[in-house]
Amino acid sequence: MESSSYTLDFEKPLRDLSAQLEQLRQQSLENNLDLGSEIAAIERKIAATQRDIYSKLTPWQKVQIARHPKRPYALDYVALLCTGFRELHGDRQFNDDRALIGGTAFFNGEAVMIIAQQKGRDTKEKIARNFGMPQPEGYRKALRLMKLAEKFGLPVITFIDTPGAYPGIGSEERHVSEAIAVNLREMAMLGVPTISIVVGEGGSGGALGIGVTDRVLIFDNSYYSVISPEGCAAILWKDPAAAPKAAEALKLNADQLEKLGVVDEVIPEPFGGAHTAPEKAAESLKYALQKHLNDLKGLKGDKLLDARYERYRHLGVYEEAGTAHS
Repeated sequence: MESSSYTLDFEKPLRDLSAQLEQLRQQSLENNLDLGSEIAAIERKIAATQRDIYSKLTPWQKVQIARHPKRPYALDYVALLCTGFRELHGDRQFNDDRALIGGTAFFNGEAVMIIAQQKGRDTKEKIARNFGMPQPEGYRKALRLMKLAEKFGLPVITFIDTPGAYPGIGSEERHVSEAIAVNLREMAMLGVPTISIVVGEGGSGGALGIGVTDRVLIFDNSYYSVISPEGCAAILWKDPAAAPKAAEALKLNADQLEKLGVVDEVIPEPFGGAHTAPEKAAESLKYALQKHLNDLKGLKGDKLLDARYERYRHLGVYEEAGTAHS
């Protein structure tokens, strides 16, 4: 997969420098001039600008990278990490949701069950994938595949990448809230190791519907939140333009989530985002996945469920009789 010429607002200085670099190279070729020192100076300036921009990203800027149109999606990682992926379709009740896919595959030679939220690249695929927003049948299909994995003793690996579950009339008529709630309950009691990875957006209950797992990993420029920054801004400030302020308040970025104990590990990305070098991002994820799978294999039966219970029991902070507890 190639990176795109698409640039974000805060990347404009890099875009301008890259244009200068290309212009100098073109002049050197067309006029047979030795512009090596000028080219080297621009390259150094580009490297310094990259370090300056990407080492000080704000929460809102990281949200923008998480939504980058060329960011690797779930199926890109499955293709880079796994072999023999066989997609399984349908919830056996209503339909096959293409925004939430799943099937069996081999990861480092071990059979696993893959469950993933998948977005689309072009307009046609975006519509077919419902812009990565699953409907009730998607969550029911995911649960069917989790139960199948449990039956055959397969670890479950889920890829989270959604702005949220689809809130349309049809989705509500088919009880999307109930479908997500059932998944939360059943995933809490699943008898096989489970790992989820937030590869892009992790929006609200739409993400949580496949995210109640033994381990939660997140890419450095991904986010995981109870609501989108725009939604939060519209509610609290009555203005979606306050999204940057909301992103800061929501503590939705990977480093903040790790400090709060919501995620277990932050997966590093190549400079500029995973879309600049998908293979490197996948290699980092492969190492982390294998490490956590190895840890979880040592837990059997009640020990696995007890560890999962303790993980979620200790999330967050509450107050009782004036004393704070975590």
